[in-house]
Amino acid sequence: MNALNTESRLEKVLKAGHIGVTSECGPPRGSDAQEVKKKGLLIKDYVDAVNVTDNQTAMTRMSSLAACIHLKLMGIEPVLQMVTRDKNRVALQSDILGAASFDIPNMLCLSGDHQSFGDCAQGQNVHDLDSMQLVQTVRYMRDEGKFLGGDKIKRPPKMFVGAAANPFADPFEIRVPRLAKKIACGAEFIQTQCIYNLDKFKEWIRLAVERGLTEKTFIMAGMTPMKSVGMAKYMKNRVPGMDVPDEIIKRLAGVAKDKQAQEGIDICVEHIQELKEVTGVSGFHIMAIEWEEKVPEIVERAGLYPRPEL
Repeated sequence: MNALNTESRLEKVLKAGHIGVTSECGPPRGSDAQEVKKKGLLIKDYVDAVNVTDNQTAMTRMSSLAACIHLKLMGIEPVLQMVTRDKNRVALQSDILGAASFDIPNMLCLSGDHQSFGDCAQGQNVHDLDSMQLVQTVRYMRDEGKFLGGDKIKRPPKMFVGAAANPFADPFEIRVPRLAKKIACGAEFIQTQCIYNLDKFKEWIRLAVERGLTEKTFIMAGMTPMKSVGMAKYMKNRVPGMDVPDEIIKRLAGVAKDKQAQEGIDICVEHIQELKEVTGVSGFHIMAIEWEEKVPEIVERAGLYPRPEL
């Protein structure tokens, strides 16, 4: 797993055996590039790469590709998120080439939230390819230098290709086989759903290690700090595929309202410190949604700063 396929800093960090750190930046619901740049600057020196979401929760936003370009021009390494919900295979391949023309070196392949969650519920979903086929597509374009139709690509895209995994969705028995499928399709790194139930996550990764999957891919544990007990209850009760144990809600409820945000950060740091010691965990994906200014504190306190020199 050590030969480098791209110029990705994230790939280099992970393959050198360091703990990788990524974070996330949601593009604005408008065309002001400063909103992306501000978020990027907050986390720039504390992570190896920054994911840019693709119309998350099916809400119309500045395109992920455009926001990635803004970050790239600032010297921040982006991870282009791409969902299969909105585009057919022609448009997906076209955007992959567009990203490669700006030397965007990482890509995360996703299905995307159903459009009924968003601001255009009547919009048609496309899903010409699914997320696993998108992984296969990027790898085929990179490794074979060909389009899906079989024609040669003049300058193939050089991207480090990732996928997402949710250890907590039901039924639990298919979670590791599904991970195995994504790896078989060519996923070189995996970013997980936010982890609050550490015991269940440890069982999932133990099974993945047993099957030899962590020798074939890098698993980055997803971390989202809670801002309040209200957020914790909402995530437990209203967000599908999210597993928030009662003890986390009790712990947040046990401190004054104005101290809950700090308690949420403390929990996040403790979880990272615990999972750093777990076999099979290669890194952390810190999703501080619209709370990017807290990423430096989390990374520093979790012992993940400074980032390695390469």
